[in-house]
Amino acid sequence: MQYVQWRQKSLLFPIIIFLCVFFVVPLSGLLLRSLTDPSFGLQNYAQLLSTPTYSDVLFNTFFISILVTVLALILSFPLAWSITLMPGKWGQMLLNVVLLSMWTSLLARTYSWLVLLQNTGAINKVLMNLGLISQPLELVHNMTGVVIGMTYIMIPFFVLPLQACMSAIDPMVLQAASICGASPKVTFFRVFLPLCKPGIFAGSLMVFVMSLGYYITPTLLGGVSDMMLPEFIIQQIQNFLNWGIASASAVLLITITLIIFYINIKVQSESPVSSDNGA
Repeated sequence: MQYVQWRQKSLLFPIIIFLCVFFVVPLSGLLLRSLTDPSFGLQNYAQLLSTPTYSDVLFNTFFISILVTVLALILSFPLAWSITLMPGKWGQMLLNVVLLSMWTSLLARTYSWLVLLQNTGAINKVLMNLGLISQPLELVHNMTGVVIGMTYIMIPFFVLPLQACMSAIDPMVLQAASICGASPKVTFFRVFLPLCKPGIFAGSLMVFVMSLGYYITPTLLGGVSDMMLPEFIIQQIQNFLNWGIASASAVLLITITLIIFYINIKVQSESPVSSDNGA
């Protein structure tokens, strides 16, 4: 019996070694460098949190990530519900369109938005031809362009968990609420929306964490005043060789991500909806 247990545990050794070599060791080196470059101490973290320029980068990172997550939720929810309600062939076709947009090159999609949002782009031309504006709107190389581009890119990552959650909901539950006298508004907020919480949590977590670490889209569509943490880390290494600040920024980003994952796991495990589904 002990031999069998040892054999089962030994199967975990390759996974543990892989995680140590490719995760624990690099992160430990990153943490060590943030504490020792240029001298031992917490001065890199103190500088990162106290310098106004660095604080603005942190604020931009979290503000844009939260805004993108909220907008992606608002746009993805009706899209996921439409995919769920459509007959099999049409729903699958719409889902394939969403997947196709996700599989298209990220760089190509970002450059497409760069062309569309510029002063002479299609969006400004249409608005001017309709008489809605008299001069082009500044839609690129600022926070507006970053939010638009990132929201578009993140929508598929929100639609997939939402649609999977919605398709698992028994329509009879919604019909039962209506039969019991619940209005459509009450049915949506008291029955349907709580049942969608797992998909909302999963999509929000995925989109927010991915937004925190995005580099290409904010770099191409944003401006200097809208710099996010990944671009800041690249700049500190390539332009200033400031490995201490860059390492401290990366450690801070990873730590916040792990904290968010932990909070999500706690919330999901304590959710009454999850408990009911498990029962």
